[in-house]
Amino acid sequence: MAESREILDLKNVKEVVDRAAKIWGDKTALIFDETKQQFSFKEVKHKIKQFAAMLKELGIKEKDKVALMLPNVPEFPFTWLATGLLGATTVPLNYRYQKFDASYVLEHSESKLVITTAEKVDMLHQIRLEDHVDFKIITTDEVNDRADFFLDDVLNNVKDSFASTAKTYPETLMNIQYTSGTTGKPKGCMLSQKYWINIAEKIADPALIGIREDDVLLTSQPFYYMDPQWNTMAALVNGATLVVLDRFSPSVFWEKIREYKVTFFYVLGNMPVLLLKMPKSEKDKKHHVRFIGCSAIPPHLHKEIEERWGVPWYEVFGMTETGYDISMRVDEHDKYVGTGALGRPATDREVRIVDENGNVVPRGEVGEMVFRGKGMMDGYYKNPEATNEVFRNGWFHTGDLAYMDEDGVLFYVGRVKDMIRRSGENIAAAEVEEVIMLHDSVQLAACTPVEDEIRGEEVKAHIVPKEKVSEQMAYIRTLIDHCEKNLASFKVPRYWEIRDSLPMTPSERIAKHRLKEEKLAYYDRVEDKWLE
Repeated sequence: MAESREILDLKNVKEVVDRAAKIWGDKTALIFDETKQQFSFKEVKHKIKQFAAMLKELGIKEKDKVALMLPNVPEFPFTWLATGLLGATTVPLNYRYQKFDASYVLEHSESKLVITTAEKVDMLHQIRLEDHVDFKIITTDEVNDRADFFLDDVLNNVKDSFASTAKTYPETLMNIQYTSGTTGKPKGCMLSQKYWINIAEKIADPALIGIREDDVLLTSQPFYYMDPQWNTMAALVNGATLVVLDRFSPSVFWEKIREYKVTFFYVLGNMPVLLLKMPKSEKDKKHHVRFIGCSAIPPHLHKEIEERWGVPWYEVFGMTETGYDISMRVDEHDKYVGTGALGRPATDREVRIVDENGNVVPRGEVGEMVFRGKGMMDGYYKNPEATNEVFRNGWFHTGDLAYMDEDGVLFYVGRVKDMIRRSGENIAAAEVEEVIMLHDSVQLAACTPVEDEIRGEEVKAHIVPKEKVSEQMAYIRTLIDHCEKNLASFKVPRYWEIRDSLPMTPSERIAKHRLKEEKLAYYDRVEDKWLE
């Protein structure tokens, strides 16, 4: 029987910050590993109010947009939460953006202020001059003549302590979070204050993750991505301590886990494979971790990963648009290790599997996952067409293929748009990738479609071997033989490409659209020859 928990139903950022400072006071809330800075819950509240006063003095009002183009430094969460107190909106900018990317987001979001480092000022100033986008620039690390302000100077000149006059509600817009879409320009997900609080409240459920005040969380993803943001909110809502790494580095990751006595972390994308690739150590099982959340755990590696570090890895599924949607239950974990199961819907999420016409398919059949429930985005900013497209018939259409078994457990199959249609047969790229990665010699695999006059599309496999391959032909033939033994003939890739690495998105997923753009030599198994 699951332990009972307090039902909080916090309404806004102000309630979260005030409650955290009152209950946990001098307890450490945030630790920044790179700078060795630590902040208690009281200090976090003070900093947030100080930043809010600064923003208010600079003229930022309710509904104004403040862009953050920062690495993993304290100024990011302090500004993010400060805009929440003001009823303003944060626009996280990918720190790796260049002029074209950044100009679009700044203009589209109508950001009035950009807080960044001196490194980015020249590029941002160029946007102001050449693209005629109007915003002020604040630097956080050093003075730059082309910036309008230096953060320390502005904070030191704040005349009044912050007194909030803004009325903020659960529905108050907190983020315009731009997605790194594979086609077209990024779309800005409108995320309310309750969106973030809802995630933090849900993961306190003992049947799910059960985050508690004695937990130490760790995040290594960039702050402009959503994971460090919900980790920050989770720490403030549940009284846990959050350790922030400057980046994900597989060579030192577990060392940091041990150093800070971390009990929970979340990883995704390529991270599990990169961690498993690190040399084994007698210290592997010497840690305090009790729960690891991960999106897209490689099924064929799931058992090996758990055995190596001696701790359960739980599948977690969520999207920027929808928050925390599906996860493996604690009491069901053992039954589904290595099966590729996502788990069950979160307590406030309803999930169905539907066909292309929106009709529910029978249990066990593959279709598109659709969601409804609370705590989801309020739509795409200034894009009603895209909003109406994903919210159809009262359901959010994920674009993900899955099936639900007789017990209501969900299993991921692949992306709707990650299907390859060959001679009338639908091939899930994820299925072919999984089979290829079952081969001991393969570190990573990705499959993409190649247009074909006769069959419509053919499958192309992009392979990263674990070790350098001297005889590429022999190696590819080994993999083809492996696929022919494990897949229907029409699913075996026709084209094969050997690579040193695969391009990744900011969220550590394979950027397949870039694979299609990059032209490397590849092998055609039908014609038995190499193509350029």
